[in-house]
Amino acid sequence: MSPRRNTPRRRGARQDQRRAPFPGVVGNQQRESGSDGDWVVRRVSGAAATKTYRCPGCGQDIRPSTPHVVAWRAEGSSDDRRHWHSSCWEKREHRGVRFPRR
Repeated sequence: MSPRRNTPRRRGARQDQRRAPFPGVVGNQQRESGSDGDWVVRRVSGAAATKTYRCPGCGQDIRPSTPHVVAWRAEGSSDDRRHWHSSCWEKREHRGVRFPRR
């Protein structure tokens, strides 16, 4: 059981401050800008990662329980989201996207 809150919460005063800084971005999502445009980015913890994905940065698998980044263009829809290794996402401007070999 968690401890009881000692200070009462004020209603109405802080609700305006809790709004997302960017419209259409909720939860732990952030908006990032780079030389390749504006992106909406969500960081996924290892506990929340349950499937295997292919990283567009290096072309290798992101295994379940691996912390990673989900990103999509700010002007696009969330249907276009891609799962990236965190390090690949940080280096994307220098490396570019690798397409899988067939």
